[in-house]
Amino acid sequence: MVNMENENNPLLQDLTENLGHCAVLDGGFATQLERHGASINDPLWSAVCLIKQPHLIKKVHLEYLEAGANILVTSSYQATIPGFLSKGLTIEEAELLLIRSVKLAVEARDSFWDLAKRNRGHKHSKALVAASIGSYGAYLADGSEYSGCYGPDVSLEKLKDFHRRRLQVLVEAGPDMLAFETIPNKLEAQACIELLEEENVQIRSWICFTTVDGENAPSGESFEDCLEVINKSNRVNAVGINCAPPHFIDNLICKFKQLTTKAIIVYPNSGEIWDGRAKKWLPSKYFDDHDFGSHATRWRDLGAKIIGGCCRTTPLTIQIISDALGQKS
Repeated sequence: MVNMENENNPLLQDLTENLGHCAVLDGGFATQLERHGASINDPLWSAVCLIKQPHLIKKVHLEYLEAGANILVTSSYQATIPGFLSKGLTIEEAELLLIRSVKLAVEARDSFWDLAKRNRGHKHSKALVAASIGSYGAYLADGSEYSGCYGPDVSLEKLKDFHRRRLQVLVEAGPDMLAFETIPNKLEAQACIELLEEENVQIRSWICFTTVDGENAPSGESFEDCLEVINKSNRVNAVGINCAPPHFIDNLICKFKQLTTKAIIVYPNSGEIWDGRAKKWLPSKYFDDHDFGSHATRWRDLGAKIIGGCCRTTPLTIQIISDALGQKS
């Protein structure tokens, strides 16, 4: 395990220290967009709203800030240049949509912060904006981000080439951080790290894996192997888990604490189960929204520095987490 004492991101470190050493991330995006009437049954998923309904994206960002989120994740998870090109857009139009994803989050953050400052007794901290970079599997929209099986034709160089231009555009748009999300295997984690080095990216990042068994990456590789390359990089500040069942999180925080000195971030899904045949979500047998409060405090006590929600979580989930951790943004 490598100790990178000089790798801290001052923005993230200051935020977590001001908030009692734990920041609150936002929650599920697609779920909330659908509640506002968006139709996201599309390979672009929630990113389709960047084209059709950008005002709803900003609205959801504001709802999460009001719920207590200290960090907003942009709506670019499934927003890729190849994906936009498949919709008939030009490369220039695709890049402008990626920039829009950052601008919408920044505008929401800044307007919320301007209002907060007018209240002399406010206890808010200015939120950070993290530009989301979903895995290659998310672009494929075939569920391979939950298997880690990209096939023999997907090499390290192919993954770097896939992510490169999107990374460049998002960095140029001016977020505070980058968020590599739902990474399913060591190869893609290595691609992300090498890309950050090759592009000399100066803003810091987090890399989150998912898991289907609560012990390993979806590819079956151990997290010890997956974190090896990340631990050597001073461009990544935090590592963790997203879009996994919440009952896995206790064990995973303990595991990651043994494997890295980087900040640990966790944002599980709601615990509901997707029934692929019936095309609907099934209720969780283990968890409901209100359980997030007691679990969030335990996750913090176990060592998590950033806690939020992923699929099917809502502003209510984030409010419960924020209240349980004794803070508002």
